[in-house]
Amino acid sequence: PIEQVWKEIRKRGFKNKAFRTLEDVMNQLQDVIQGLEKEVIKSIVNRRWTRMLFESR
Repeated sequence: PIEQVWKEIRKRGFKNKAFRTLEDVMNQLQDVIQGLEKEVIKSIVNRRWTRMLFESR
């Protein structure tokens, strides 16, 4: 599921974009991550096998 999270991060803030400094990259990453809504993340990582991990406990 983390691959889908990174895909969403790239889509929201890194697609076809060049940065001048590493600090600019880090700031953009922070902004994008903080802007991800809880429900969006849940929908991205919602897989049957991950649900089974938590339901079996």
